[in-house]
Amino acid sequence: MEIIFASQNKNKIKEINALVPETILVKGLDETIFTFELREDGDTLEANALQKARFVYEKTGQPCFADDTGLEIQALNGRPGVLSARYAGEAKNANANIDKVLAELVNTVNRKACFRTVIAFCDGKGEYLFEGTVTGKIAEEKVGENGFGYDPIFMPDGFSKSFADMTFDEKNKVSHRSMALQNFAKFLSLKG
Repeated sequence: MEIIFASQNKNKIKEINALVPETILVKGLDETIFTFELREDGDTLEANALQKARFVYEKTGQPCFADDTGLEIQALNGRPGVLSARYAGEAKNANANIDKVLAELVNTVNRKACFRTVIAFCDGKGEYLFEGTVTGKIAEEKVGENGFGYDPIFMPDGFSKSFADMTFDEKNKVSHRSMALQNFAKFLSLKG
């Protein structure tokens, strides 16, 4: 089965291809003739994922999935949440986003957080949502060199290191995206 992933984020595409069954061929937008810009202006992760998946399906007629991920921090009332990529501005600068979060959490004891990924799938027969969540805490400083986004400051429960301090395979075993993808993959295998 061939499915389009509504993203040009090479890091996400790499993670997804490592997690989906071999019977599923996932193509990023850069591997298609899709030339439209994707919008992410929904109020929720679900709305953003559905907006992107619907749009790509409508333009290509091919089964498509999209995701949106948010870091939700208790002490910040769930922020950055749906605005995670643009938390420090429209430039989507990961280091600026991290610096803003760390500045807002200075002298904060409650550093509990969760990463949440929502995947939306559109195939012309229906629209489906799949979710993955991992709980943890925000480190007091950046730790590790791997990963992307907020990985250097997110420490999942049960680990004494950040996502960015984990190997690619370690992170993929416990990440929010891998959980959402496992749910999606189960659905696809049942769907045939």
